[in-house]
Amino acid sequence: MNLDARSLLDECHFPSAGTPVDLAVSGGPDSLGLLLLALAGQLSVTVHHVDHHARPTSSRDAEYVAQLCAQLGVAFVGHDVDVASGGNFESRARAARRRVMPASVLTGHTMDDLAETVLLNMVRGSGVDGLSPMVDDATKPLRDLRRRALHEYVASLGFAALHDETNDSPVFRRNRVRHELLPLMDEIAQRDVVPIIARQAALMHDERVWLEERAHDDPMTLGDADCRALRQWPVARLRRWLRTQLREPDHGDGAHPPSADEVERALGVVRGDVVATELHGGRRLARRGQRLTLEQGSPLR
Repeated sequence: MNLDARSLLDECHFPSAGTPVDLAVSGGPDSLGLLLLALAGQLSVTVHHVDHHARPTSSRDAEYVAQLCAQLGVAFVGHDVDVASGGNFESRARAARRRVMPASVLTGHTMDDLAETVLLNMVRGSGVDGLSPMVDDATKPLRDLRRRALHEYVASLGFAALHDETNDSPVFRRNRVRHELLPLMDEIAQRDVVPIIARQAALMHDERVWLEERAHDDPMTLGDADCRALRQWPVARLRRWLRTQLREPDHGDGAHPPSADEVERALGVVRGDVVATELHGGRRLARRGQRLTLEQGSPLR
């Protein structure tokens, strides 16, 4: 192992040497760096590549990753998915990837991705959960590593990573955060703000863990709840309890908590402003008398 790999691995969160791991590898510099560092850490690697068929060159990407795995002596699994063009493509492509890859697959998200995600969630109006992403996520072993250091490591080993031209397009909001917003924030702050955002996310994560523990330890379930008692709770406790109780079942792309808007509408049901509200996944939260019921319909996709 060279010195650069050793210093980078000290900042990573890989399991111990010899552990079998699944890696999501697109062929870009982040995921290629993930692969090379996993091999440097002596993990037993299986690579998964998803072809979304979203670009004319996507099949060549799959061929490149397959050939690279053959060169490195690594197991390769290719997945083909079709994601129709249209709004919110990034989110739908991400859900498609989750459905075909192992749930524990490791991805090449870096500290820079964490900071971008915090800002994206902030402009969407996220709460504490959205402002503390990836912090303790075992599937993001590079979350404390800077993107530039990872790219320099890949280049130092002589590997030519693929370039996805969609990463340059201002059509996608993440690209604008990466190429426009973060540089502007650096200029205003006169410093690199990514570590600052990451540190704030870590602090927010500690608060979130404590809130979640309190919510999960609460003996009252949705079926037991009396809205008269719930209305006496501090609103922060009630919001967190509702997020826990209304968490959507996993339909193949993760078990999602309700959105901030759904929680606010659920608060309206508890307070008696409305008698019911619709939730994602075809569910309906209703109040009959002072009791809450959650009716499960067909998932809305």
